[in-house]
Amino acid sequence: MPLKQQIGIVVSNKMQKTIVVKIENRYSHPIYSKILIKTKKYLAHDELEKCKIGDQVLVEECRPFSKKKRWKLIQIISKSFLLN
Repeated sequence: MPLKQQIGIVVSNKMQKTIVVKIENRYSHPIYSKILIKTKKYLAHDELEKCKIGDQVLVEECRPFSKKKRWKLIQIISKSFLLN
């Protein structure tokens, strides 16, 4: 079974070796045909702590690192230019 990979935006990096990634899922309403956006946050493992808030990242499902952390950072797709 292939592992899931998702693209999302880093919302928080205040924890040690952990980032919070926001992933948006767009879908069409079955009756009204309006495009709706469902947002979910995942905790992901960032071993080198190189992510900043606003970065676009690729995360992948993996074994559990802790109670809530089940994703790991694969690569940073684009860096954020926001000054923190």
